[in-house]
Amino acid sequence: MKTYKISYADHTLELGRHTCIMGILNVTPDSFSDGGKFFRYEDAMAQAEKMVEDGADIIDIG
Repeated sequence: MKTYKISYADHTLELGRHTCIMGILNVTPDSFSDGGKFFRYEDAMAQAEKMVEDGADIIDIG
């Protein structure tokens, strides 16, 4: 199986070896799915860290 590597900062994400899990983090105050629950920087960072602890390989921040 062919693999691909994406490098950024001091991290490398290797694609093609296993299924990656993506966490979706909505940070806008008008988010329909969470009502702006993670609008504050501190709240967003805490949620992102929880997603990583729960197994997220990638976090989509929007």
